[in-house]
This record gives sequence, C-alpha cells and structure tokens, in this order.
Amino acid sequence: MDLLAQHIESLIFVAEKPINFKDIQSSLENSLQAEFKAEEIEAVIIALQDKYAQADFAMELVEISNGFQFLTKPAFHNTVGNYLKITTKKRLSRAAIETLSIIAYKQPVSKPEMERIRGVSADYSLQKLLEKEIVEIVGRSDGPGKPLLYGTNDKFMDYFGLKSIDDLPKLKDFATPENVIGEAAPIEEITPQSTSAEPQEGEERFEIVAADLAATIALLQNGTSQEEEE
Repeated sequence: MDLLAQHIESLIFVAEKPINFKDIQSSLENSLQAEFKAEEIEAVIIALQDKYAQADFAMELVEISNGFQFLTKPAFHNTVGNYLKITTKKRLSRAAIETLSIIAYKQPVSKPEMERIRGVSADYSLQKLLEKEIVEIVGRSDGPGKPLLYGTNDKFMDYFGLKSIDDLPKLKDFATPENVIGEAAPIEEITPQSTSAEPQEGEERFEIVAADLAATIALLQNGTSQEEEE
C-alpha cells in the first residue's frame, strides 16, 4: 500500500493539470505491469487526502476539474499570491473580465450575444481569453450565420478552484463584494473593477455583466491595480 501510494503521489505531483482517475490507473498498470482495482486506487487516494489534510503540510490533495491535484492550503494563499505578483505581470482587462463572466454564466454563447449584453465589440477581449486558453470554441449556433459558440474549459476551472462548472457561485449570492470565495493562487492576476455602463433593457446588463464573477472568485489583493491591457 505504501509503495502504491508513493507512485500515485508522484503522478499527481508531476501532472501539469489535474490528473483524472483513468490516467492514474493506466499509468500504474503500464509502469508496474499489474492490474489495480478501482476500489484499491480510490482507497489510496483517500488515504493521501487524509495525510495531506494534517497541519504538517502546506499543500492538500483535492479533487478538482474531474481530476486530482496538489494545491496550497488557504492559510498560505496570501504568501503565494504575493510571490506570483512579483513573478507575473499579466492582467485581464475589465472588458476581458466582463466577457469571461458572460461566457461562464451563459455558455455556450456566441460573440453576437456577448456583444448584445455588453453593448460593445467583444473581438479583442475574446481573442485575449482564447490566447490565455481560459475559454474555447465549443460548437456553432443554429441561428442565422451559424456563429461560433464559446464556453469555459478545464483551465478556467483550475484557476478558480472549481470541481465542475456547477460549482460557480449563483448570481443570487452576489449581493455584496465581501462575499469573496476561492482564493486560488492565480496563473495571472485579474483586477476586477466595477462597470459604469448603463443596464440594458430586460437584462440589468446581465447582473452588471456578471462583474460579480471577478469580485467573488478572483484572488483579490489590495493595492495591485496597475495598468491593464486595453
């Protein structure tokens, strides 16, 4: 059991993204030339989760984005966040945050629909989100012109610490900005700002363009507002 746990531990540690159960099982069987029952592997993973839940460890083993990954415990997020502030200068602009919010809560959604909600072009913001691989093309609409449809992906869930898209905060929970959750260490800093645009008829500008997504989920650091991408 100890040896198997070490093999599983090493797989999860080196994986660049959450490693799913099937890949763990396949890797073990290919490298150790033996068959492992799902129940046996599950038991080891649970034991590892219990191990890293102890106060001696700064990391914990969590099930996230349909897989397993080591993450820093909340008590150390501020330290890690400050380090990442030093080592990365990446920003998402307010426009990109608004576009990301619409995609997250309306997906699958077309660019014309994003632009209808925001009231401005989404070309540049969408391009930036695609470059950062936070969103992806998921199909085409049946509407006129059959525009492309966009949705979030595993990298989006990794960033926000979500096990699945169903774990997104509900819009009704966005009553106050202090309801901040998910202090996941960022791959880039998102600096949320409130929007001054007027609500659109029948939409309330989609809950102020779901700016609450940024205010609720993003890692907020006081005094980090620097120049944003235009």
